[in-house]
Amino acid sequence: MNAPWFTFSVQDFSYAFISVLLEGVPFILLGTLLSGLIEQFLPARVMTRLLPRNAFAAVCLGGVLGIVFPMCECGIVPVIRRLIAKGLPVSSAVAYMLAAPIVNPITALSTYAAFRGQGAAEFTALRLGLGFFVAVLAGLAVLNLPIGAVLKKTVLESVTLSGPAGEGGPSALPFLRRLIAAMDAGVRDFLDVMVYFILGVGVASVFSTAVNQELFLPLSLDDRLAIPAMMTLAGILSLCSSSDAFIAATFVAFPAVAKLAFLVFGPMMDLKLAFIYSAVFTRRFVATLAAGLFVIIGLLCLRLAVVLP
Repeated sequence: MNAPWFTFSVQDFSYAFISVLLEGVPFILLGTLLSGLIEQFLPARVMTRLLPRNAFAAVCLGGVLGIVFPMCECGIVPVIRRLIAKGLPVSSAVAYMLAAPIVNPITALSTYAAFRGQGAAEFTALRLGLGFFVAVLAGLAVLNLPIGAVLKKTVLESVTLSGPAGEGGPSALPFLRRLIAAMDAGVRDFLDVMVYFILGVGVASVFSTAVNQELFLPLSLDDRLAIPAMMTLAGILSLCSSSDAFIAATFVAFPAVAKLAFLVFGPMMDLKLAFIYSAVFTRRFVATLAAGLFVIIGLLCLRLAVVLP
């Protein structure tokens, strides 16, 4: 007799939910506090001065800025908008926007912690390396696009009209007020991110404890199906990059390359990000970026299937 496809147990669900929640919350808290400090204490001119004049080198540097300036994908778009308005090249901004949520110490630590016992070091290195590579490819692609096809009209006007002047806003405040503002921004980011994280944890906990995993064996056993399925799931769950590894690790039936695709595509493009990106970029660019990321990450992960079990 076949087992039922759905068997919900409050005890199993509660244990899985609380376990993943407690593991992920410290990383979200750390990431949002850092984003608040960066917002208040890092002048935009510092980043622009760091960039080399060579376009390729500037895009590559944008792809690794997350190591120095870690940022959650939930809070990076407002920062990118300010930096573009103050002179950061759009290509470098796109590379930073896509890479920073993945290529940063917080995400590296959380990924390593989540995949302990599952080749954590190798998996973490692959996630950061693939995230950097894809972000740089996207940034280089933007180099060949007219700026009007990338930025919304209102943002484009701010790039044209604004300049170095007027950059003294937060820095003119007393240190204590800036620190309080940074903590306030961090708390608001934390509450916003936690809504998506709790929903994602709930869905993942139901999936891992109540749904008969045998139903998904046809998907999990074929990389060509497992990879796009996990990327689609990442887009729907809209998790934070500082904690999504804890949820990906629960999908034990899926191959490592599918989990890798989940962890690279999700922080770059999901449902909430599609709306957030539209505040800065044209809808056509956002749609093209989403399709391009889906295809490129999927193909790269298929090639990596010979390396990862």
